[in-house]
Amino acid sequence: MPAERTQRLWRALGFADVPEDDPAFTDADVTALARLSSLIDSGFVAPDAEASIARAMGQSLSRLADWQTDMLAALVAAAAEGEDPRPDVEADVVRSTEQLLPLMRELQDYVWRRHLAANAGRLFLAEPGTVDRRELAVGFADLVGYTSRSRGMGGRELGAMVEDFEGTAADVIARHRGRVVKTVGDGVLFTSEEPIAAVEIALRLPEEWAAADRPPLRVGAAFGTVLTRLGDVYSPVVNLASRLTSLARPSTVLVDHALARRLRGVRDYRVRPLSRVSVRGYDQLQPWLVRRRSAEEGAAPGVTAFEELLDEIADDVLRDPHGDRPGPTPP
Repeated sequence: MPAERTQRLWRALGFADVPEDDPAFTDADVTALARLSSLIDSGFVAPDAEASIARAMGQSLSRLADWQTDMLAALVAAAAEGEDPRPDVEADVVRSTEQLLPLMRELQDYVWRRHLAANAGRLFLAEPGTVDRRELAVGFADLVGYTSRSRGMGGRELGAMVEDFEGTAADVIARHRGRVVKTVGDGVLFTSEEPIAAVEIALRLPEEWAAADRPPLRVGAAFGTVLTRLGDVYSPVVNLASRLTSLARPSTVLVDHALARRLRGVRDYRVRPLSRVSVRGYDQLQPWLVRRRSAEEGAAPGVTAFEELLDEIADDVLRDPHGDRPGPTPP
């Protein structure tokens, strides 16, 4: 295999260049290259896609390896901070690693296979040539005031908050059959095949995250055709969801016209059009506020009648499938 190709793949996996005279590679590296060549020869992987696949795998597994290394580092620190530090701490860590790594490898293989099985069903439902294009609801959720709040936090406190946030988001999204695309410190990007499920995720995230010692959460979501590539999503729909999130007030959910329209006739939710705004990439964008229908509304007949009137007005606007398609901002 040409040296330029192996270097390109090595970098795509996320590894730094190795000096020519450093003995850094083993038979396992040669075997990995041979397997990649076999995948290309079989036609399963296109030659021009090998670097992209290596990059996607490298980024995902690098994060997993970072976490596992941190876990082992904590083991070392705990042993070193004991009242009677033992001289064979390194040997104990090596022994623990030898026990843990095979278990981790087996668990990683199991999780990968389960995710593969969960995703395989859509291969038989998609039209030929459209496997990577899907109708999806895309949502963003981010912590309000995260930057200013994190400045006053210690490393452990900040890490605990981020861990709680990611754990809460993963639980809520999985519970309602959504998928976490990625998390970035103060935010999470998720998708759902079902618009109603996406709205339920969007409403539950701020509800279940809310606490006096936590910054509030805001959510924006949109619906439309999305390109899925190497586990990520690309589309103006993604950008629109991001813009809606930036417009949302703390603990609220904003959606676009397409997603609001799919809530017509769903009694559990109320949708309300807000004032049009111009944001980066969109001119005269109209957000739609989504909230739950309150059980107490029936106790006040006047309030109920007014809300029903607003429901009718919103329904009239939502009847037009193209009535709120935002145009691009003029140059």
